[in-house]
Amino acid sequence: MTTRRNFIKGSGSLVLYFNIVPPFALAQSATPPELPPALASNPSLDTWLRIAADGSVTLSPGKCELGQGIQTALAQMAAEELDVALDRIRVATVDTESSPDEAYTSGSRSIERSGAAIRMAAAEARAILVELAATELGVDGRQVGVRDGTFTIDGEDTKLDYWAVVRDRTLARHATGAAMPKSREHYQLVGSSAARIDIPSKVFAEVSYIQDMRFENMLHARVVRTGDPEAKLSLKPAGDEVERMPGVVKIVRDGSFIAVVAEREQQAIGAAERLARLCRWEQRKQLPDQATLDDWLRKAPAEVSVVAERGVIGSPDVARKVRASYSRPFQAHASMSPATAIAEKRRDRLTVWTHSQGVYPLCGSIAKVVGLKEEDVRCIHAQAAGCYGHNGADDAACDAALIAMHVRDRPIRLQWMRGDEFLGEPYGSAMAMQIRAGLDASGTIIDWTYDVWSGSHSTRPRGSKVAGGLLAARQKTNPLPLPPLTDVSPPRGGGERNAVPLYTFANQRISKHLVRDMPLRVSALRSLGAYANVFAIESFMEQVAHEQGEDPIDFRIRHLADERAISVLNRLREQMSAAGMLPAEPPAGVGIGMARYKNSGAYCAVAMRVIADRDSGEIKLDRAVCAADAGMAINPDGIINQIEGGLIQASSWTLKEQIRFGRDGVESQDWATYPILTFPEVPPVDVALIEPPNMPALGAGEAAQGPTAAAVANAVEQATGKRLRNLPLTPARLRQA
Repeated sequence: MTTRRNFIKGSGSLVLYFNIVPPFALAQSATPPELPPALASNPSLDTWLRIAADGSVTLSPGKCELGQGIQTALAQMAAEELDVALDRIRVATVDTESSPDEAYTSGSRSIERSGAAIRMAAAEARAILVELAATELGVDGRQVGVRDGTFTIDGEDTKLDYWAVVRDRTLARHATGAAMPKSREHYQLVGSSAARIDIPSKVFAEVSYIQDMRFENMLHARVVRTGDPEAKLSLKPAGDEVERMPGVVKIVRDGSFIAVVAEREQQAIGAAERLARLCRWEQRKQLPDQATLDDWLRKAPAEVSVVAERGVIGSPDVARKVRASYSRPFQAHASMSPATAIAEKRRDRLTVWTHSQGVYPLCGSIAKVVGLKEEDVRCIHAQAAGCYGHNGADDAACDAALIAMHVRDRPIRLQWMRGDEFLGEPYGSAMAMQIRAGLDASGTIIDWTYDVWSGSHSTRPRGSKVAGGLLAARQKTNPLPLPPLTDVSPPRGGGERNAVPLYTFANQRISKHLVRDMPLRVSALRSLGAYANVFAIESFMEQVAHEQGEDPIDFRIRHLADERAISVLNRLREQMSAAGMLPAEPPAGVGIGMARYKNSGAYCAVAMRVIADRDSGEIKLDRAVCAADAGMAINPDGIINQIEGGLIQASSWTLKEQIRFGRDGVESQDWATYPILTFPEVPPVDVALIEPPNMPALGAGEAAQGPTAAAVANAVEQATGKRLRNLPLTPARLRQA
């Protein structure tokens, strides 16, 4: 027996029901267009689309719904190309047994990557179905149209539809890229705001999140760990008393990996607490002093590389020099729902339900950890609340899988506790940034030197060859080697993401200092290094503008050649005026920030009005407006939601969030020791979308993070006259300033 997917991989092709795309549907080109990368890697059309007899269409993307609304936007694109109503589209969850392998859902690339594949796959599927209908109707294919899946002839409905012509046929054929997707002027669904298809089940308390999933005969598990991923369990705990506790099924011990399995969740929690008191651990070296973390970063051994360079630094025309340094602490994902996974080992098959953002890479890594062939492991995505970046999802999935190998034939539900989440997840790396600029007599920046110090922003599991980064992989009896630390490669970049300014400086040098041996475990947190780099660059630009008495927007525009960036800034100015945000007098202040995410994604400009209390140091976010250009808007409301959400999250990072640690370990283990922005502290937010004609859709999910941080800091400076350069902007730091 084999799966369809493995058969395709092994044979390279299937018997095709449809051997050509009809001539009338071909692109008007001598050669067919190149397939989008995701479709080229997963060319079988029925991997992406399935036409069901009940009048529905199942769309199967390889990108995960993480709350960003991607299922809705991709469904709109499929429905548009197929000419069916949106409510006919069912979106399947990502499953390594049946979905296309699109690796990770990250980097705000789902619309650009998965969307492009779905457009072309759906266009070709429509062309095939139209040709089948033309044959049955005895007409030329050029006469056949489609209205909500029903075929028309010269505009008149027939009684034939998609579901009738498919019958026992499938779309099991490889895409050619020869069918022409619709041109923009013919769109009916794309470009219109559509209600999120994933929201109703959450509103009506249906099973939406993995934390709510329950299986028959399911057991519950908890893992016992310290906050040190390299800690060794130095002696075997006297577990007899734990095993005798009510409901306890088994204590699983594999090297320094230790967990308890029980019939009920509360029993597992109680047993894990008792077991934790019995364990003894050998800790690793002490951590550095948090108060001088940015100094530690600058002095730590680092791999230095020049990210971008233009001209020669040291122009003789420099009339004034300005220098400033900035920092960002370790920050947590602090996901609302703790990491959870369910695993079941039956016979030769291990199945894992997980909220990982990359079920295919994770599948290979888990197989390596538990000693199975990759084809004997199946990973199925399930949603979780607050899942973005590389949080604890992958580690929890590996935990559950390892436990299931010891307790077979029953589903194992493994959920981290809140403390496990804060102590176990990889953090967003601490960073330090330094800018040195030279201005000519007109106040134009002509020399720009930028240095960023950072750990890695990507230590995700990446298949069987890169599995040693998972916590359980390092703890088991025969631990897997820790993979060499790398970072996201340019041009997207990790620590240097958005370190290259969008501004046109005559002479510039941008350098990255990759610190490989970080004191805490780090990986991808939403927007990676862009959050801190844009904060530094935009704080600096605002400072220089104020110092020479120039309007901050005009000063930025003077250094820009990118017309879309200029349009976004001008629209922001209109937004600010309409919102009555200027002028502002202390204790109020207004600041702005602008960037193009990764210098290739969406443009976003943010203006924030704050009220700062100089005595208490409290900073109130009073009003926010944004202007954004994400190219063609598939679902405008979805883009606005993403900009708003990014602004709110970045506001929380900027004002409150930092992992606190002492010499002996991490101290942030709950919401009291890791406070976040509360609902009453969220300001009113207005977002204006700019949609330039004939521009492709751009990723917008992480566009607001950096500009928001800069806007808040710049507003605080205007309100108080004090420039804060170290994140977060806490009351204590403002009082000290």
